[in-house]
Amino acid sequence: MHSGFQTERLQLRLVEPSDVEFILQGLSDERVTKYYAVHYDTMEAVEEQMVFYEQLIKEGTGVWWAFSLKGSQELIGACGFSSLEAEHRKAEIGFWLLPSYWGKGYIPEAAAAIIKYGFEQMNLNRIEAIVEGDNDQSERVLLKLGFEYEGRLRECEIKNGQFIDLIYYSILKEK
Repeated sequence: MHSGFQTERLQLRLVEPSDVEFILQGLSDERVTKYYAVHYDTMEAVEEQMVFYEQLIKEGTGVWWAFSLKGSQELIGACGFSSLEAEHRKAEIGFWLLPSYWGKGYIPEAAAAIIKYGFEQMNLNRIEAIVEGDNDQSERVLLKLGFEYEGRLRECEIKNGQFIDLIYYSILKEK
């Protein structure tokens, strides 16, 4: 079973139902969700996301962690895997961070830890990342982590009435 772990500056633990207010705080912030697949404005609406986190573990299709600075209980971000396909040993990574903590390298630090966990503990061979077009910040994080650009699906989805591109990245377990 998945557990929590620490990095140099962060402590990560599984997302819990009691984190609902923190998840709403992050996923109701336009700055956080500008390039994110979901956005919630109410406690009732964010319950959908909490069910999603629970279902990932229950169905074996992923796992998400919330994280805080070491020595603090105040959550600042979340990261994890979804679309896990055990047969193909691959999953999709995702992450977000409260804006007041941007620019300090917390996302690359948390993501590096779960990538290592994914390869070593979850037996993944491939971790994918799908980024909305124009999300340069996430692309920079992925490149810094060693992900490789695989391609751009042009105008493949509609978000807020506009066509958006999706950009695919991946990292493979080192043989």
